[in-house]
Order: sequence, then C-alpha cells, then structure tokens
Amino acid sequence: MGIKTYRPTSAGIRHRTGLNFEELSDARPYKPLLERLPQSGGRDSRGHLSIRHHGGGHKRMFRIIDFRRDKIGIPGRIETVEYDPNRSSFIALVKYADGERRYILAPLDLKVGQAVLSSNEQVDILPGNAMPLRFIPLGTIIHNIELRKDKGGQVAKSAGSGAQILAKEGDYAQVRMPSSEIRKIHLNCRATIGQVGNLDNQNIDIGKAGRTRWRGRRPHVRGTAMNPIDHPHGGGEGRSKGGRHPVSPEGIPTKGFKTRRNKRTKVFIIRRRSK
Repeated sequence: MGIKTYRPTSAGIRHRTGLNFEELSDARPYKPLLERLPQSGGRDSRGHLSIRHHGGGHKRMFRIIDFRRDKIGIPGRIETVEYDPNRSSFIALVKYADGERRYILAPLDLKVGQAVLSSNEQVDILPGNAMPLRFIPLGTIIHNIELRKDKGGQVAKSAGSGAQILAKEGDYAQVRMPSSEIRKIHLNCRATIGQVGNLDNQNIDIGKAGRTRWRGRRPHVRGTAMNPIDHPHGGGEGRSKGGRHPVSPEGIPTKGFKTRRNKRTKVFIIRRRSK
C-alpha cells in the first residue's frame, strides 16, 4: 500500500497525504454483515457529556468482524479485501465451503483468492490461518490474540500491529505484546498468523483540522487556556504552568499515576512495558 500526495491547490491539502488503496478490491461492502452505527456524540443514556472531544463525523455502517474465528475445520477463500471506516486495519471477506461469508482482519500479504483455515490442530503457517497457541512455532508473528479461550481476539488488532511468541512453559506461552510487554497466555487460546496489514497507516499526514472532524474528533482545548471554573489548570495572570501536577478536569492525576487495578491478572505479566 502506497502513500499518495496532493497538488497544493489550497493550504489544507499542501501537506495532506493519504492511502492510494491499490491493494483493495473494487467491490461494495457485503450487506448482510453491515449494521447501523448510532452516534452518541459522547453523551450517555441521560444525555450528559461523558466523553470529551467526541461528536460530529461522517456517517458510517459497522462491519461485523469475526474475531473468534470459530469456523473450525471449514476451509475458506478470500473474496475481497476492503476498507473499513471503523478501524485502522483493512478487512477481508471470506467465503467458506459451506457458503457462509464472514469478515476477518486482513493480515499483511493476504491476497484475493488465497485459502484460509481455522483449526484446533496444526495447520500451515500462512497469513490468515488461525489455531491455538499450542501449535504455533516459537518466533511466529501473530495477531488477533485471545486472552481467554473462545472469547475472541482482544490483542494486536490495529494496523501494523503484531505480537511474537517467545517461549512455551507448562500450560502457557510467553508472548511479547505490541507494547513490548511480555505476558503469559494459555496455550488453548487462539491467534491468527501474520502481522495486521496497512502498515502505512502510521505515515498518513492529516493535513488540516477539518479532516480530524470528519473522523468525529472535536477540538482538544488545553486546560491552561481555560478559566479556573472549567479546569484545575485554568486561571492565573498571563501564561502559567497551572501551579500543580497535571490532572484531568475531574482532578485525577494524569502523569505517573497508576491506573491498573486488576490484581487478578498481575501474575500473567512477566515484564511490564514500562521498564
């Protein structure tokens, strides 16, 4: 996938770049796997603002993605590779031998017409094939990794991300996460072979503020630019650093403050991402 630039006919597109989508199929989305995606604008069920900087954006339909890969033993073939407005990675439409179609995350080097298989046994180490960690060789790059058996993939699902199996000991595999954290995952949990595609997603230059608004992201105003009634960092004569350690609008520390409270899963972390 290449990066395209634009002729600078205006200031908004002078530095703007985008994907040329040359690897994608010329096909419309598969309608039975589409759902309405209601927009909340960052409001909760009471209509109160619960998430700041959300709102607006283009209308989108949600694509139902098969993160569980539970079509066990049924071979499939890639029909299309498509763009998904709801995620940074591309998706692939798989038609299985029984006639059912499902969307999966498109790994790197996945081609239209390629066969994919999800199994509970050893299968070929090819992009798109899924199997338990027990049968995946050491050093293999994987994505869409389960943390609990049959729950569905939770780790390494964004564009360009991938994890690596470092070792196997007892009932657990040691996996290096995209964040460099090393974590133990049960060998019966499933994962998909390969790295998630669309590596150039990180090289895109938005180019103008309006393009961010198209994505449903509203302006992020600094706390030091506000009044004291609006933010703990607000106020002061002239520019000021806020006079206190960085906090959120609710007063919760935002730097150096531990937010992880899940002691139950602490035993699975071998090396934290923050050394």
